[in-house]
Amino acid sequence: MNMPTIKSLEDLKRIREEALQKRDIKTAEARAQIVVAMGTPGIAAGARDTLKEFLTIIEERNLTDILVRQTGNMGLDSLEPVVQVILDGVTTTYGRVTPFAARQIMEKHILGGAVVTEYVIPA
Repeated sequence: MNMPTIKSLEDLKRIREEALQKRDIKTAEARAQIVVAMGTPGIAAGARDTLKEFLTIIEERNLTDILVRQTGNMGLDSLEPVVQVILDGVTTTYGRVTPFAARQIMEKHILGGAVVTEYVIPA
C-alpha cells in the first residue's frame, strides 16, 4: 500500500478526512472491535505495522462492521505488539502480533469465529 506524500498541513488534514470517511463506523454498529496497544513498547515492537495490516484487510474486504481503536500501554511489554479482539462480548488478548499474525487473527477469529490459540495471552 503506497502512502501518500504529505507536503503541508492541508495534505495531512485531507488524508485524515479521507481515512475517517473510509472508516465511517459507529461504535454501536460494530460487530467486532480490535484494540491495538500503541504505547512506546508496542510501537518499538512493530505495533504500527500490525495496526496497518488490520486496516488494510478491512479496506481490502470493504468490512464496515469492525471498529479498530488504539490504546496506550497495556503493561505487557514483553509480549508486544498486544492486540485485544472484542467479539460477541468476549475479549481475547493476543501477544506478539506481527502483520502475519494480524491477518491470521482477522481471518480465523474475527471472520471465522475461531480463536487463534498460538497468540493468546492467558488471563
